[in-house]
Amino acid sequence: MTDPVALTADLVRCASVTPEEGGALQLLEARLTEAGFTCTRIDRNGTPNLFARWGAKGATRTFGFNGHTDVVPIGDAAAWTADPFGAEIRDGWLYGRGATDMKSGVAAFAAAAIDLVTETPPGGAIILTITGDEEGPATDGTTAILDWMAQQGEAMISCLVGEPTCPDEMGEMMKIGRRGSLTAHIKAKGQQGHAAYPHRALNPLPALVRLLDRLASEELDTGSDHFDASTLAIVTVDTGNPATNVIPAEARATLNIRFNDLHSGASLTEWLMEEGEAVTDESGVSLDIEIKISGESFLTPPGPLTDLVAKAVEAETGRRPVLSTSGGTSDARFVKDHCPVVEFGLVGHRMHAVDERVRVEQIEQLKAVYTRILRDYFA
Repeated sequence: MTDPVALTADLVRCASVTPEEGGALQLLEARLTEAGFTCTRIDRNGTPNLFARWGAKGATRTFGFNGHTDVVPIGDAAAWTADPFGAEIRDGWLYGRGATDMKSGVAAFAAAAIDLVTETPPGGAIILTITGDEEGPATDGTTAILDWMAQQGEAMISCLVGEPTCPDEMGEMMKIGRRGSLTAHIKAKGQQGHAAYPHRALNPLPALVRLLDRLASEELDTGSDHFDASTLAIVTVDTGNPATNVIPAEARATLNIRFNDLHSGASLTEWLMEEGEAVTDESGVSLDIEIKISGESFLTPPGPLTDLVAKAVEAETGRRPVLSTSGGTSDARFVKDHCPVVEFGLVGHRMHAVDERVRVEQIEQLKAVYTRILRDYFA
């Protein structure tokens, strides 16, 4: 039997802060190869990635897992009570950066897959796609793996992303979709002048504030069947002006929109541009808006895949998980273009925190959930 706790500890000891590989993928490649998986490193533009398959290429029953081994920086090392890369086990908790997000999830699905193929080989294939670039730009991580798979004729029929999904208790929530994310960087250009003679300047701030108020006051929607209402948050407003008697020439602001399936990145972009043009016409201040769409909203409708996962979670945890689309983005936003995808993992409220940690018993429980999913899938 493959111990998922020991494997989690081994991965935590790999200092794989994005974009460093830290030895995590090398460790997994060695363990998976030993178990009979065909492994391929798919490194693109310096980003480390791993593809592993057990079973025949193109098998009609192919279940996939997706996850990442990169982690966020540790922050203030002095604030930790344990070595961030020591994998110390204390009072039933395993401490370390990535213990929750998401080296335990990767360890759990790797352990479940290794044990299944070595003890009761299934009639089909299992694919693991693991990236070292989920916490970073995510431009050459899971997308690179999926691009390579398309070129090679590799395909998952269904996929589970092992990100933490439970707010407080193990088994209470799984994700069947995610909201889209759009960030808009706005630059207002006016004309600098003396604050005592505002008529001789063109102050960009009133125009920028007017635009931000119009955008923030707009009710984007009231939610849809599977999604909460879309949200718009102004996250920064900057002028870089240290003087109290100078009207600045420029001002900048940034906002983020998390949107449901009633919108698209394109429709929101069109709305933002129209509002910007309207305020420009009213004020004479030039408003340049640059937009980055991190992902579109998506939904895997309730059906065979969601039922498979929900039943396994309930059998192992005693809780029927709520089907949710809450939270931020994950690499499921890329996988959904390849095959149906859901997410289920640990309790996530300690991820990215100082003294990040996970209950040892929950790692074992997660492996049991993944094992049941695989057995039921191939039954």
